Amino acid sequence: MDLSRYNNKKILILGLGREGLATLRFFLENCHKTELGVADKAKTDNFNHEIKELIVHNPNIKIFSGENYLSGINDYDIVIKTPGIPIHIPEIEQAYQKGKVSSQTEIFFEQCPGTIIGITGTKGKSTTSSIIYDIFKAAGKKVSLVGNIGTPMISFLKDAAAESFFVCELSAHQLYGLRKSPHVSVLLNIYPEHLDYYKDYNEYILAKANIAIHQLESDCLIYNSSNREAAGVAQKAISKKIAFNEYNWKYSGQTALIGKFNLDNAKVGAIIGREFGITDDIINSAIEKFKPLDNRLEFFGTYDGIDCYNDSLSTIQESAVAAIEGLGGRVQTLIAGGYERNQPFEKLADAILSSNISTLLLLPTTGQRIWSEVQNAAGSKGRARLARLTPFFVKSMEEAVGLALKNTKRGGICLLSAASASFGGFQDYADRGRQFGEWLVKLAEKKND
Repeated sequence: MDLSRYNNKKILILGLGREGLATLRFFLENCHKTELGVADKAKTDNFNHEIKELIVHNPNIKIFSGENYLSGINDYDIVIKTPGIPIHIPEIEQAYQKGKVSSQTEIFFEQCPGTIIGITGTKGKSTTSSIIYDIFKAAGKKVSLVGNIGTPMISFLKDAAAESFFVCELSAHQLYGLRKSPHVSVLLNIYPEHLDYYKDYNEYILAKANIAIHQLESDCLIYNSSNREAAGVAQKAISKKIAFNEYNWKYSGQTALIGKFNLDNAKVGAIIGREFGITDDIINSAIEKFKPLDNRLEFFGTYDGIDCYNDSLSTIQESAVAAIEGLGGRVQTLIAGGYERNQPFEKLADAILSSNISTLLLLPTTGQRIWSEVQNAAGSKGRARLARLTPFFVKSMEEAVGLALKNTKRGGICLLSAASASFGGFQDYADRGRQFGEWLVKLAEKKND
C-alpha cells in the first residue's frame, strides 16, 4: 500500500458506526504520521465499547461529538465520511466543494491490488453479491464479500493480493462522490429511493452512475438494458458492456430462488463466473445450494395452513410488485405501508388489482396513500375487482398478523412486502421482519389453544 498522501495530514473520520470504526483502526495501524480526529452526532458517553477503548489507548485523537460534532471540520485536510452521514448539511457541502471529502470505499479502490467486482442497484444487490461470492468460493478463488453487506472493505487491505477477488456490494451512499469505478461493475436497476437523502431523483441516479462512468476500456459493465436509468448510465461508460437481460443463459436446475428477478440475479453471477473461466457445472452447483437471504422473499413457514413470506427489505413498489408476481396467484393477503418518502405507488396498485389479493393490511403512514392509488387505478372499469378487496388500516404488526390469520384462507399466502421504509414503527427492516415472524408464532399458537 502507498499511503504517503496521508502523511503529515490532519484527517477527520466523520461517523463512528461499523465503517467509521474500521477506518479509525486502519489509520491507527497504518498511518502514524497523521493527526486524527473523530466526529459523531452521538455524545461521547454513548460511544460503543470498542470506540471508547481505542480513544483511551490513543489520547491524541481529537473528539467532536453531540450537537457540535461538525464544529472542527474546517480544521482538517481530509474528511473521511461514512455513508450514513447526510451529504446536504451545509458544513459537509462546503467540504465537498473544497474537494477534501473522501470515503472508505475510495481508499479501498485506490489501494486494492486485487480484482474488485462492484454490485449496485436499488434492489437485488445483496442477493446478487452473495451469489457471485458463492460461485467464486465454489471455484476455489481467493474471494471476500465486502462493503454494504459484508465486513468493512478497508479491513481487507492489509492481506489483499493481486490474485484476490473482492465482491463489493455498493449502496448509492457509498458511491456518491466516488472518482474510481470497480474493474467489474454490475448495475441491476435504478428506481426512486432514498429521496429523503438526495436533493432529487436525478442526484440519486448520478450517485449510482459512479459504479460505471470511471471504468477503463479494459473493465466490464454488466447492466440491465430494460431499465431506462441503468441503460442511460451504460451509454456513458467506455468499458466492455454486457446487458444481462439479453444474455443467453437460463438456469434449469433446482433452486430456492423465487421469481424472475432472483433468477436474473443468478444470471449475473453466471455471466461473471464465465468471464473469469469458471465452468457452468460449478456455477450451477453454487446456485442450487444458494439459500435466500433474510428478509428477502424469505419463507417463514406455514401457520394455520397459510404460507407466510417475509419480504421486509421491500422498501419500494418495484420490489413489492416483483414479490407478488414471483409468488403468483396464491397470494391472498398483502401487508404493506410504512415510512413516507414520497415515492410512487402506481405500479403496486396495478399489481394488486391484477392479482388474487383480497386482503390489504396497510401500515402507517403510506398505507393510506397505497389504498388511494389502488382506488384511482381501478377507476370506473375496475369497480368489480376493487369490491373484492378489503383494506384494513392497522397500527402495529401484531394487529396486521392477527387480521392476516383471520382473513387468509388455508392454502393461500400471506406476504409482507411493504413497498415502504420501516422507520417510525420499527427500528429497521430487520426488526419489521422479526416482528412479523414473532407475531405469527404467538398468534397462531393462541388461535389454536
